Amino acid sequence: MDLGFFKKSIPTLRFLVVFSIVGITVFYQLMSQEERLKIYNPIDINPRLVDISVKNLKKNHSISDFELTNQNGKKITNTTYENKIYIADFFFTRCQTICISMAYNMSELQEYYKDDNDIMFLSHSVTPTIDSVSVLKEYAIKKGVIDGKWNITTGPKSHIYDLARKNYFAVLDEGSGDENDFIHTEQFVLIDKERRIRGFYDGTEKEDMNTIKNDIAILKREYN
Repeated sequence: MDLGFFKKSIPTLRFLVVFSIVGITVFYQLMSQEERLKIYNPIDINPRLVDISVKNLKKNHSISDFELTNQNGKKITNTTYENKIYIADFFFTRCQTICISMAYNMSELQEYYKDDNDIMFLSHSVTPTIDSVSVLKEYAIKKGVIDGKWNITTGPKSHIYDLARKNYFAVLDEGSGDENDFIHTEQFVLIDKERRIRGFYDGTEKEDMNTIKNDIAILKREYN
C-alpha cells in the first residue's frame, strides 16, 4: 500500500466523516420538527368570508365570548369549551339538503372521539326562532347526540349570525342578522384550546372528515 497516498487521503476522509455526521444530524432535526396547523386570522381568509369590521386584522383573532342554549335548555358559553378543541358548524333542523350529510359526518366524528375528553362539538341553529329547545332535543335524540360532548344550540339570531360572520368566517353572504337574513353553509371549523381557528372543512365530504382527524392529531401534539 502507498503510505504517502494514505496519509494524503486522511484529511479528505475526516472531512467526509464530519460532513456525513453534520448532514445526518440536520436531516433528523428536520424530520423531528412537528408539523403544525396554520393559525387563521382574517387577513388569511377569502375576503368574501370576512366581515368588514375585522377584515384587516392580521393577528390574535379568536372566537368571541358567546352565550347560547343547548338541547337540554342549558346555558352554553365559551367557558363550556374552555381548554377544549372543538368543531363548530351552522345548521337548521328542517334542512333537507346539506345538513343531512353534515349531521351524519358530525355524529361519526362524535363517535370517533367519544372517549377523548379534549374534543367537543358545537352546532348553531341558523333558524333559532323555529329551533326551540324542545325541537333541538328531538333532533338531538334522532342524531344520537351525546350530552356534554355535542351541544346543539339556539339563541338570539343576531348573536349567532355575528358569530358566523365575524368569528368563524363560515359564510360568504353579507347580512345584518335581522328577520329577513338567512345563512346556509356546509363549513366545519376547527377551533383550538386558545379559541383560535385552525382549519376549515366541507362538512358534507367524507374525505374532509379524514382530514379533520389528521389535523386534530397534529393539534393535540401541540398540547402534549
